[in-house]
Amino acid sequence: MKNDSFELRFWGVRGSIPVSGPEFERYGGNTSCIELRHNGRHIIFDAGTGAREAALSLAKEGVRDVDVFFTHSHYDHIIGLPFFNPIYDPKVSVDLWSGHLAGKTTTRQLIGQFMRPPWFPVEPDICRATMKFRDFAAGDTLKPHPGIVIHTVKLNHPGGCIGYRIEWAGRVIALVYDTEHMAGRLDEAALALMMDADLAVYDTTYIEPEMPKHLGFGHSTWQEGVKLAKKAGAKRLALFHHAPARTDKELDDMQRDAQASFAGAFAAFDGQLLEL
Repeated sequence: MKNDSFELRFWGVRGSIPVSGPEFERYGGNTSCIELRHNGRHIIFDAGTGAREAALSLAKEGVRDVDVFFTHSHYDHIIGLPFFNPIYDPKVSVDLWSGHLAGKTTTRQLIGQFMRPPWFPVEPDICRATMKFRDFAAGDTLKPHPGIVIHTVKLNHPGGCIGYRIEWAGRVIALVYDTEHMAGRLDEAALALMMDADLAVYDTTYIEPEMPKHLGFGHSTWQEGVKLAKKAGAKRLALFHHAPARTDKELDDMQRDAQASFAGAFAAFDGQLLEL
């Protein structure tokens, strides 16, 4: 990576549960994990099963300082954390951030409750990295490092979820998942996150005909993502958090249909690298 480049890599794009098999080879089966990098700084959003591959990449590059932000703590967004090798490396510093359970559970408690027997064989005290646990609340504006501003909002998802707008090096990235839209009404919080974004990553778990069977599940559609992207003036729209059963062929069809309405739309896949 060139020091002056700004890159985003999708390490996991699937929702709910990882999948494998010949029908999922091109888009991949890892659950949510996104990396942003610029000028030697690395920020990870969510630690789904894609976090293992992200960790291997960081180790190969000799990264010694990384931030991990959680949208929320459902299994598909945290299950890769115990296999995120930087947390075991004494030469590495890892800052962990969460805000969806503000006032109920701290980031330290969240990790401690998840990484312990009988759900995992060891507890976080085995970690040898310098780990800092950062708490915030939806609506807070975060400045984790000089030149990086992250706006946060609460999304419509069971148990709470945080949407992020990252402003960094002249770029704007909006992460708007997991969230459920209301029929016939554009989500003002999503619009605010996506306004004039270089890239919006949006929850497209379902297609509109599937929504009536999944009301209250906390997910949205590519059709709604396109409406929001157009209204917000976003340049590109990543279709993200693919349903576990959504095959490569079906995702090809989804991408084609979305691009017919919004040329900047594309279906994200595991390992995809974008230079912004």
